Amino acid sequence: MSFTLPDSARDWQDRVRRFVEAELIPWEERAELAGGEIPAEVAARHERLALELGLPRIDAPKRHGGLELPLLDQVAIAEQTGRVTNALAWCYGEAQSWMFEACSPDQIDRFILPLMRGERHVCTAVTEEGSGSDVDNIATTARRDGDHYVIDGEKWHVTSANLADTVIVQAKADGGHALFFVEMPAEGLSTVRSPAYTHSYRHHHPILRFDRVRVPAANRIGAEGRGMGFIHAWFRRERLMIAARCCGAAERLIEAATGFAKERQIGGEPMARFQLVQAMLADSVAELHAARLVTYEAAAAHDRGLDLKALHARCSIAKLLASEMAGRVADRAVQIFGGRGYMRENVAERFYREVRVDRIWEGTSEIQRLIIAGGLLKRGLKGTIGG
Repeated sequence: MSFTLPDSARDWQDRVRRFVEAELIPWEERAELAGGEIPAEVAARHERLALELGLPRIDAPKRHGGLELPLLDQVAIAEQTGRVTNALAWCYGEAQSWMFEACSPDQIDRFILPLMRGERHVCTAVTEEGSGSDVDNIATTARRDGDHYVIDGEKWHVTSANLADTVIVQAKADGGHALFFVEMPAEGLSTVRSPAYTHSYRHHHPILRFDRVRVPAANRIGAEGRGMGFIHAWFRRERLMIAARCCGAAERLIEAATGFAKERQIGGEPMARFQLVQAMLADSVAELHAARLVTYEAAAAHDRGLDLKALHARCSIAKLLASEMAGRVADRAVQIFGGRGYMRENVAERFYREVRVDRIWEGTSEIQRLIIAGGLLKRGLKGTIGG
């Protein structure tokens, strides 16, 4: 299979690559040694530059001031931001296309357009302690009370909640799953605790408790019962973007490990001359190439208007392959760097820790396998991967 990115995607690649290399990567080591933190003025500069590039608007419709880029262009962008450790590339919010389909005009004005302008920061609360990857099995409830809903429940791993002013929360209402905008702070909304994680991110993942939190009915996103559909749209995009970021991480790891192997002298010759080192590099290159092609093709299938159920499987395939690949590449890179690869100042050490979660969040590798197998059993091989 041959795949050539269109000129527009290559142009975005170049622009975002320059931003990543010049502005974000230089702050990785400082962030790592400071628990993910960087000076507030630097974080503000990164967000401003991302806004100037238009990154928060890439998936938004043009009628709302968005760029409405093809998904293939968006994947090319995500691949470049994946080259950065310590979540420094999480310097901007994203207005996703499903939001404009789900939200009312009032909600678009109050929540989504400010998100595009960097005036509002949003996090999403879906996962729960008991439900894990089975988002249909959540226990959080939303009870209608006049022109309000009363939300009760507890949400885990709420990424970026410490930096957000708004949380999109999934709950079960009488009519089924529903999503709500909850503005923070809110009476009854509290942080149970903010656990320490393997990575060193400025963005924390606290446990949030909703105790009789009253939310205006006007903040319900779409109708009761439609929440799962919106979550699936979010998952499809997020899984594809995770795959793209994993490809970007693997690319940087291969470049770093190759450069080190060519410079490191052992017995008077470069370490890169040793065949076992070459084998690790060759396996990494081959696996990256395969995962990148699958990811690009899944994005192109979106742009072609492939059936949503088939797209769901394509995104799962891309996330499964790319996240598993990135873990193996990171492990090999640490091995090539040797003792240096175990130092936190080394990019391989940081990615070794950071890419591990890509096999867990937005659906574990096991969940992706179930989705792929389900597609195969229902639609056959051609209906799952084309032909």
